[in-house]
Amino acid sequence: MTMYNLQGTVAVVTGGTSGIGLATVDLLLEAGAAVAFCGRDEAKLRSAREGLLTKYPGATIFADRCDVLVPEQVQAFAAAVEQNLGKASILVNNAGQGRVSTFENTENAAWLEEMQLKFFSVINPTRAFIPQLEQSDNAAIVCVNSLLAIQPEPHMVATSAARAGIHNLVRSLAFELSAKHIRVNGILLGLVESGQWRRRYENRSDKSLSWEAWTAGIANEKQIPLGRLGRPEEPARAIFFLATPLSSYTTGSHIDVSGGVCRHA
Repeated sequence: MTMYNLQGTVAVVTGGTSGIGLATVDLLLEAGAAVAFCGRDEAKLRSAREGLLTKYPGATIFADRCDVLVPEQVQAFAAAVEQNLGKASILVNNAGQGRVSTFENTENAAWLEEMQLKFFSVINPTRAFIPQLEQSDNAAIVCVNSLLAIQPEPHMVATSAARAGIHNLVRSLAFELSAKHIRVNGILLGLVESGQWRRRYENRSDKSLSWEAWTAGIANEKQIPLGRLGRPEEPARAIFFLATPLSSYTTGSHIDVSGGVCRHA
């Protein structure tokens, strides 16, 4: 069910070819928005676009190859979005996986790589789209972040630190961009079903376990109160809320989408 009518709205989603990004694109299209999304894999872009057009015939979709860590590519993507769809009023920053490492075995180069990925996957698109967003009456930026930002894991030390920085950056951007009438919020993810989890399932030792039983075991091990992993459409709904006027009086905030695993008030 569509939660809000976005006819006439242009939305942009980075990392939109799979998982949470694709689920967000799907939800925005369902609500009637014109949606642009990007990714680095040309084949995945084509596949995602074709699948979406099959589901939403006649939808306005623009898919383009773009590495969000390359400023020139992001600027070119922003210009192409405006040319093909019009000025964006929604930007969803969704990029980057986690790095499994401890402080002891994380080299300096890995620290720099992780910080660059997490920060500039937000900084570059935000810089590129601000000129469009500030011309909208309902502009919003949503950053997909992780619960690691406030609940770090020792085996993911670099990612946890970088995620904490993005948590802080969202608050700073919200304050600064309020003068341009742009709201900035984020979501904090727990464990959500993804291609990575599916690959681990295919390589499981006990082949008799169903996907549901296998993921329930992970949820039990991780002490997730809801007893399962999240589904991509669940964080997508939180993103949708923060990206639309449904949350018109909310900025500098984060929604916890972790199944109750957060242990902080």
